[in-house]
Amino acid sequence: MPPVIGNFSPAAVARCLPFALFMGLLAVRGYLPDAWLAEWGVDRRWLYGLQVLPSALLLWLWRREFGELARQNWPAARELLQSVGVGIALFLIWIQLDAPWMQLEPAAAGFVPVSPDGALEWPLIALRLFGAVLVVPLMEELFWRSFLMRWIEHPQFERVDPARIGLRAIVLSTFVFVLAHTLWLAAAIAGLAFAWLYRREGRLASAVVAHAVTNLLLGLWVVKTGQWAFW
Repeated sequence: MPPVIGNFSPAAVARCLPFALFMGLLAVRGYLPDAWLAEWGVDRRWLYGLQVLPSALLLWLWRREFGELARQNWPAARELLQSVGVGIALFLIWIQLDAPWMQLEPAAAGFVPVSPDGALEWPLIALRLFGAVLVVPLMEELFWRSFLMRWIEHPQFERVDPARIGLRAIVLSTFVFVLAHTLWLAAAIAGLAFAWLYRREGRLASAVVAHAVTNLLLGLWVVKTGQWAFW
């Protein structure tokens, strides 16, 4: 069971700590000097595993805290198809919204799973897809939508029915969501779409599925086209 930290309940900790750990390790990964990594013979790209696996472990250990993701609360077939459709649409939108003015900072290819001879490195690709498709959608939807959006609506967030989340909570949580992504316009549209699914269907899994579909298609497209800046 997650611990109580300050004024955060176990339910809040279970939704916040995996995300906080992921972002904290991302910051640490970015500050590690290339010279130090080279001295130890460490390929910076494999550090993504050290970033994503601890969060995945916490999500697994605390899986019983996420009752809204229990099997009986998953979308029906119609809702599932709708989530897949939203995920596909967001992918198609995302890859079009990369003009310089649509970016919070210049795009950079920070993760390029290609060997010096130009061959794709499939173990690295598999690791990246594992994080992007199976861990990140679950981790982010639990934090951004299940916790933050409902917490903005009312500090006792577990009592908040998704259908009763107001415009203020949707806009503020989406604004913060945007700040965590380079492509701000694409992220704004995606964040609003995930929030709409969660509010409309009342099922967090609807947003998780849409998010996973978008990330899966984006990952496959990046590998196919070599547009590594989108990763």
